Amino acid sequence: MSFNTFGHLFRVTTWGESHGPAIGATVDGCPPGVALNEAVIQPWLDRRKPGTSKFTTQRKEPDEVRILSGVFDGMTTGTPIQLMIENTDQRSKDYGDIAQAFRPGHADITYHQKYGLRDYRGGGRSSARETASRVAAGGVARAVLAQLVPGLKITGYMVQMGAKAIDRGRFDAAQIEENPFWCPDPVAAIEWADYLDDLRLNHNSVGAVIEVIATGVPAGLGAPLYAKLDSDLASAMMSINAVKAVEIGDGLAAATLTGVENADEIRMGPNGPEFLSNHAGGILGGISTGQPVVCRFAVKPTSSILTPRQTVNTRGEELDLITKGRHDPCVGIRAVPVGEAMMACTLLDHLLLDRGQTGGIRGHIG
Repeated sequence: MSFNTFGHLFRVTTWGESHGPAIGATVDGCPPGVALNEAVIQPWLDRRKPGTSKFTTQRKEPDEVRILSGVFDGMTTGTPIQLMIENTDQRSKDYGDIAQAFRPGHADITYHQKYGLRDYRGGGRSSARETASRVAAGGVARAVLAQLVPGLKITGYMVQMGAKAIDRGRFDAAQIEENPFWCPDPVAAIEWADYLDDLRLNHNSVGAVIEVIATGVPAGLGAPLYAKLDSDLASAMMSINAVKAVEIGDGLAAATLTGVENADEIRMGPNGPEFLSNHAGGILGGISTGQPVVCRFAVKPTSSILTPRQTVNTRGEELDLITKGRHDPCVGIRAVPVGEAMMACTLLDHLLLDRGQTGGIRGHIG
C-alpha cells in the first residue's frame, strides 16, 4: 500500500495495523539539536489513549512510545526518528464475524474492491488506532516548535456533539482539561454526558465537530496556489480517520456574509499591523497573517455499533450485521489530540519550508 507519508520537509510515515504487534511512525526532517526523549512525547499519547473514560473504547492500551533511532544523549541528531508503540490488548476474535462481511460505514468494502484482500481485525490500516502514530509524531513536532517558536501554542477542543453545540458565550479555556469531552463550555459538557450515555446504552453513536487553534503563529508561513498553508492544513485534518469536512476560519459560514462583514480590517498597532477581526482564520492567500490559525473538522459517528445494519458479504449475499468489539460511542472525543498533532506537524513543515525559501526575512510595514 502506497501513500503512508505526509509532509514536505518534516515528513512523517506511519506504519502498522490495529491488531499487529506494534504501530509507529518514522519522522524524517527533524532538525538536530532538539531536546527529545520518550517523556516529552508520552503526555500527548496519554491524552489520546483508549479506556480513559466510559465514553471511549474500553480497549486497554498503555500507548507507551519507544524511540528507536534519531536521538542521542537526549538530543535529536537530524537523522530519521523511529517511534514504536506496542499493541498489547488486541481481541481479534471479536472480528471473526466480519472476515467475509463488510461493515456499513467502514472502509471494509472499498479496501476489498481496491486490493482484493484486507486485514479485517479492527480494520487494519483503516483503524483509528493508526492515529496514535500521528500523535507521537506530533509530540516531536511540538518539541521542535517549542524551540524555534517559543510563543506558539496549539489548543484543540470539541465544539459540537451531534446537533448539540457549545454556547461560545460560556467559553472557558480552563474547562477543556476538566471533562472527558475536551469541552470549553461546562454546561454543554454536562448535557453531552447524559446524551452520550443514553446513546451508548442504546447501542448507538454520534458525530462531533472539533476546533483546533494555533496562537503565536508567525506571519509568512505558506505560499500561494499549490503550497497554501490552509490547503495543507485541510488535507492533514481530512486524512484523519472518520473526518468528513474541514473549515478554516469562518469556513462555510463565510458564504453567508457580505464583503463588508467578511473583510478583516487592519489598523497600525504599537508593534505593527493589527487585524480587527479574524474571519479568515489567520490565513490569507495561503499565507499566515500572524493571527490565530483556526481550523475545524467534522467527525462522523462511529460506524461500529451493536445495532444490526444491512450489508453484504464477499459472496454477494445480503445479511444483517452487528459489529462486536470495544468501540467509541463518539470517536470525536479522541480526535481532539489527533487534530492538535496534525496542526503541529503542518505548522512545523511550513516553518521549515519558509526558512529554506526566505530565511525568515519579512516585508517591512510602517
